[in-house]
Amino acid sequence: MSRLTRRLITKLVELLPKGAVLTDSADCWAYGYDNSRSHSVPDVVVFPADVHQVQACVRLCNEFKVPIVPRGRGTGTTGGAVPVRGGLVLAMERMDRILVVDPANRVMVVEPGVTNQAIQEAAASSGLFWPPDPTSAAFCSVGGNLACNAAGPHAVKYGSTRDNTLGVRAVTGAGEAISAGVYTTKGVVGYDLTRLLIGSEGTLAIITEATLKLTPLPEARRVLQAIYTDVETAAAAVARIMGQPATPCALEMMDGQAIEMIRSYSNAHLPEGAGGLLMIEVDGSAAGLDEAVARVTRTAQGEGLLELHVPITKAETEALWATRKALSPALRHVAPKKINEDVVVPVSRIAELIAGLRRLGGEHGITIVNFGHAGNGNIHVNLLIDPSDPVQVAAAHHCLDQVFDLVLRLGGTLSGEHGVGMQKRDFVNREIDPPTLALMRQIKTIFDPRGILNPDKVFPIK
Repeated sequence: MSRLTRRLITKLVELLPKGAVLTDSADCWAYGYDNSRSHSVPDVVVFPADVHQVQACVRLCNEFKVPIVPRGRGTGTTGGAVPVRGGLVLAMERMDRILVVDPANRVMVVEPGVTNQAIQEAAASSGLFWPPDPTSAAFCSVGGNLACNAAGPHAVKYGSTRDNTLGVRAVTGAGEAISAGVYTTKGVVGYDLTRLLIGSEGTLAIITEATLKLTPLPEARRVLQAIYTDVETAAAAVARIMGQPATPCALEMMDGQAIEMIRSYSNAHLPEGAGGLLMIEVDGSAAGLDEAVARVTRTAQGEGLLELHVPITKAETEALWATRKALSPALRHVAPKKINEDVVVPVSRIAELIAGLRRLGGEHGITIVNFGHAGNGNIHVNLLIDPSDPVQVAAAHHCLDQVFDLVLRLGGTLSGEHGVGMQKRDFVNREIDPPTLALMRQIKTIFDPRGILNPDKVFPIK
C-alpha cells in the first residue's frame, strides 16, 4: 500500500461512520473478486450509506488519484467488479432501500443495493413486476443489473434493464451528483443519459438511485416444451415462432450436448434422439391465452419435431422448468471452471451459429455446450475445459477467438447481458470501429476526467 493510499484511508476513516471502512487485507480479500473467478485485493473497502458519502469517496479518490471500483453483489461473470489496480472498492450493499412504490404510475424508486428479488416481491404486492430477471435474481443487486444492462429469459417480450428504467441519479468521476431521465414514460428533454449510463459498467458514473418502470403481472401463463431431432430444426422453429403475432414471454433453447447433460444429471424425461429443445412460455389475458398457445403450437410444429408437450397442471409446468434448471448444476459438476460467453446473433442465424460452434469445437478438441435465450438470439456458449491442462486452455483461447469472429460475421454482438468487463475488452475493437471507439473514450473522459472510475474495463488497453 502506497503512502498516498494510507493518507486517503486516514481521511476516509475521519469522514465516514464507524464500520464503513475496511482496511485489513483479510477483510478486503472477499471484495476483490466476482463470478468471473478473477481476483485482485483492494487497498480499502467502503460501504456508503447515501449519495453524500459516495460523493465524499469519489472526491477523495480524485484528490489522491486512486482507482475506485463500484461493486454490487459480485455476481457478474466478466470481471467488471474486480479492482485490478487495487485502490478503493465502493460496496453499495448498504444502500438497499426501496424509496417509492407507486402503483398508479407503475413506478418504483430504489437504491442500487436492493436485490432484484426484493424488487420483484415489492412490485408483486401491487400486482406488478420489473421485467429484468437474471438467473441470479435472488442475489444480484439492481446496481449490478444497471451496470451491465442485465436481462434474462423474459427480455424476449419485455426488454432488458435499459428498456425498463426511466431515470437514474449518479455521481460522476469528478464527484458531481447528476440526475438523468424522467418519472414519466415519455420525455425527450435533453440527451438520454439514462440509457448511456446503463450498461457502462461503472466507468462513467456511480448510480445512487434508479426509477424503474414496472409492468402489470399477466393474468395467466402457460409453458410448452418442444423437442427436435437436432438443434438446427429447433433454431428454425425459433425463427418461425418469433415471426408470428403471439410473442412468447420466454423462449429458451438447448442443444444436444446440453440435453445429454440433463439426462445424465437429473430425472427429466427426454426422448431418445433429442438434439434440440425449446422451452416456450406464453403469457397474457386469461381470455386470450388459449388462442396464443394454439398459434405458438402450430408454429412450433414442423420438420424435426419429436415431441411437443403442453402441461395442464402447475406440477407439470414446474417439472418442465426443472428440466431447464437442471442444466446449470450439471455444467458445474462436469466443468466447474468452464468458459461461459453470452453472444447474440440475429434469430434467423442461430442455426448457422450453432453449426459453426460445432465445427470449431471439433477443430480445437473442445466440448461446447450451447443454451440460452433463443427468442432474442442470445446464446450462452460454454467451453468445457480442464484449467489445469495448459494444452486445453490454449486450445480454448484459440477457439474462443474464432467464436467471436463467427458471431460478428453473422451480424451479431459479443455480449447480450453479461457485459464486457475485463474478459471481453480486448475483443471490443473487432465490433466497434475506431472513430466510434474514440468518441466513447472522449465521453469517458468528460464523465471521469482523471480516469479513476473502474479502470481497465470495457475499453481495449492501448
